[in-house]
Amino acid sequence: MSHWHEGKVALVTGAASGIGLAIAQRLIADGATVVLTDVDAEALKAAAAGLGSETAVRVLDVSDPDAVESTVKAVATDHGGLDIMVNNAGMIRIAPVLETSGDDWQRIFDVNVHGTFHGCKAAAAVMREQGSGVIINASSGAGRKGVANIAGYCATKAAVISLTQSLAAELAPHGIRVNAYVPGHIQTPFWEEIASGFADAMGKTSDEVIEMFRSTVPMARFGTAEEVAACVSWLASDEASYVSGESLAMNGAEFPY
Repeated sequence: MSHWHEGKVALVTGAASGIGLAIAQRLIADGATVVLTDVDAEALKAAAAGLGSETAVRVLDVSDPDAVESTVKAVATDHGGLDIMVNNAGMIRIAPVLETSGDDWQRIFDVNVHGTFHGCKAAAAVMREQGSGVIINASSGAGRKGVANIAGYCATKAAVISLTQSLAAELAPHGIRVNAYVPGHIQTPFWEEIASGFADAMGKTSDEVIEMFRSTVPMARFGTAEEVAACVSWLASDEASYVSGESLAMNGAEFPY
């Protein structure tokens, strides 16, 4: 591993499993002090146990703006600043639009869009005072191409890309870079949930759904959370010092890039 993040402090949301946990692990391996947050207290506790007794964790629902602000401020106070904010927390609802309730539509926006905004705003306030920092947001290939049965998810992830671009321009004068990562099909517990949801919506088995999506990838395989985390760690590093407003895809050459 590199020493990209020696002496840096990072906060990762949705870090109890999957891509979020892999990002936290990679940032730690690359030298950062990392605080993990998640809405699932038990999963967060288990993740922390796997990373070592000194790992800092905080239970956080990113849809609560006051909780996000207080958590970010506390992390910055406890650790002397905040260098890297990874807004990874997200959720999905799989159903045709005509079967999607207003409450479900609102909840996915509350987490994926509003939660990302809350994280960006709270981190930017701290980073502006420092005159430096990196914010990295979770988008998805679904934010670049609409997919049947996940209209809400697609809409939220497209919004994250646009938010990232806008904030990159707005925060650049303050020494803050803002980028997004755009995973394709990544083998995680979250994807198992997705496969099950699509199977119900399409009348297929989960294995059939996984094969259907795998067949669209030129590399003929799903990616790993560790591959995504490696890209995120680079985006957060000084090696990417002139990269801002970018939405970096890791998708095995699957269109759209």
